[in-house]
Amino acid sequence: MSFSSGTTFKFPPDGWSLRWYERLFTSPEWTAAIFNSIQAGLFTALLATLLGTTAALGLMRLAPRWRGALNGLLLSPLIVPHILVALVVFAAFLQWGLNGTLFGIILAHTAMAIPFVVIAVTARLQGMDSRLPGVAASLGASPFSAFRRVTFPLLLPGILSGAVLAFVTSLDEVVIALFLQAPGAITLPVQMFNSVTVQIDPTISAASSLIVVLVSVPILLAQVIGARRGKGR
Repeated sequence: MSFSSGTTFKFPPDGWSLRWYERLFTSPEWTAAIFNSIQAGLFTALLATLLGTTAALGLMRLAPRWRGALNGLLLSPLIVPHILVALVVFAAFLQWGLNGTLFGIILAHTAMAIPFVVIAVTARLQGMDSRLPGVAASLGASPFSAFRRVTFPLLLPGILSGAVLAFVTSLDEVVIALFLQAPGAITLPVQMFNSVTVQIDPTISAASSLIVVLVSVPILLAQVIGARRGKGR
């Protein structure tokens, strides 16, 4: 339907056209929403990957009784309904002056994305021989060198997977972004929601196709990189 020449949703289309893609990439409100979503997704992936990887490494060093409690706390955003998280975030950010800012959306999305990074990196840590860093140290490697040359390469597939999931989570999230939206901080899913509540605009079908591409390409790239690394070994 995104290639339809009609002015309403109809399938099969009566004719074919790129008019809705042209509108998607030329309309100021749609281009701003696309830019905001990509920017929020990239910064969310960066922050969530750094914090989630650090948290996963820290969890593996804790005693089992503390590890379970903190792991449950880190994974709680996966369990708590998004509407409740959005209400709490909205109330807190209202006091901090972060409502209606892209930075606020990035922070909220980072909190929602950290669990995916923790899960991905923890899975790699559990499959890694914990004696390897000690062996590297016994051969004269410093702690940083052992991490850079031994631990990090083994964790890299999990880190990349977590980063991709964090990006996709931010790109797809709409509930929190709806609460925090402002004229200068509207993401693509929010723009789609706002558009469909006002009028049925076929540009939404082009935006939906774009989201499918933005979500699929990073996942496919991660799969290809993982497959090549596996063959290289």
